[in-house]
Amino acid sequence: MTKPIIRIDKVSKKFCRSMRRSLYYGLLDMGSELIGRERNYLNLRKDEFWAVKDISFEVQPGETVGLIGHNGAGKTSLLRMLGGLILPDTGKININGRVQALIALGAGFNPVLTGRENIYINASLMGFSKKEINKRFDEIVSFSGLSEFLDMPVQSYSSGMVVRLGFSVAAFLEPDVLLIDEVLSVGDLAFRTKCQVRIQELKNKGVSIIIVSHNLHTISHLCPRSIALEKGKVIYDGDTESAIDIYRLSLLKTYEQYNDFIRGGTGEITIQELEILNENEEKQTIFDVGDKVKIRLYYHTNTLVKNPVFNVVIHILNSHQVTGIRTDVDGIPTGDFEGDGYVDIEFQKFNLLPNAYTFDAVIFHSDGYTFYDRKNNANHLVVRGGNEINGIAYLDHSWKIN
Repeated sequence: MTKPIIRIDKVSKKFCRSMRRSLYYGLLDMGSELIGRERNYLNLRKDEFWAVKDISFEVQPGETVGLIGHNGAGKTSLLRMLGGLILPDTGKININGRVQALIALGAGFNPVLTGRENIYINASLMGFSKKEINKRFDEIVSFSGLSEFLDMPVQSYSSGMVVRLGFSVAAFLEPDVLLIDEVLSVGDLAFRTKCQVRIQELKNKGVSIIIVSHNLHTISHLCPRSIALEKGKVIYDGDTESAIDIYRLSLLKTYEQYNDFIRGGTGEITIQELEILNENEEKQTIFDVGDKVKIRLYYHTNTLVKNPVFNVVIHILNSHQVTGIRTDVDGIPTGDFEGDGYVDIEFQKFNLLPNAYTFDAVIFHSDGYTFYDRKNNANHLVVRGGNEINGIAYLDHSWKIN
């Protein structure tokens, strides 16, 4: 059986929310170590919390693994421990090979030295001889695209130039293990594309890679296996598509916990509930791409309301608007409303790509501007399966090749 290149065994790490108290605890711990008193790593002191708790997994040689989870789930803390930047409080980490960490690119550069000097210094600190650096130097410079700025001090570089140089140094030293933290979200489109190509080349050469990213398309493309984290713990370890589905459900759970409804308006007609129904008119929140979906908006009137405008807006969870649907834009006359009732919006094929989506509901006056009522984040659904394409929607189409 192949020996794992990375083995993580019951690793935990705690931090303190208060900087002042953290410094105080640090002094106490140093004092305890000096007098030979053993620290109690298992108990949390005031303002401390577990960033990572009892995590265990293995990575095989040549395997590419994604780490996904919402902000604060413990991804970066785990990656920093793997890179040796911080030590775990409990548990063990064993890595059999040379590690390269693409975390906070350029943070170790000396600003008063030139780009050329920083390449040699950083590569030397990573354990490479001058001969090995010389062998890779031209590739590093060419990839960075900074040849004309190479003999300028790094303090004169823009933040994008620093990122270019940092990635170029790290990615061309061909380690046994490559750790990547949101690198593919920086730089311009051309440079991000070059980074993806380079990562794929390293993957093909058998480098073991762990990637932290909120870009689920990147994770899906590069990682056959992914680990989903929530509040410092592993909630799933397995195939990437299942991990992404579980991560989205975790996001929605966290989102609902802190969700605030924004209400307002003149109040003559109000929104009672927004339901999401399947083709059998049963409540459902998880759909596949192309499923039939019905949105049902329940209302209550306090008086006669003439020609209200109904509006439902769809957002990607915690992100931008996908579309807005309005009765006035669609040319739908609504007429007079009294009492209680509902209006339906039917999608014969809900062709949004896999993601988590939220719905806002608004009822406007007939002027289409003043609103009777609005309810932000009135409901949500998760789309899964379908074609993994980077973007928002799947457009039904056909090919003809001559």
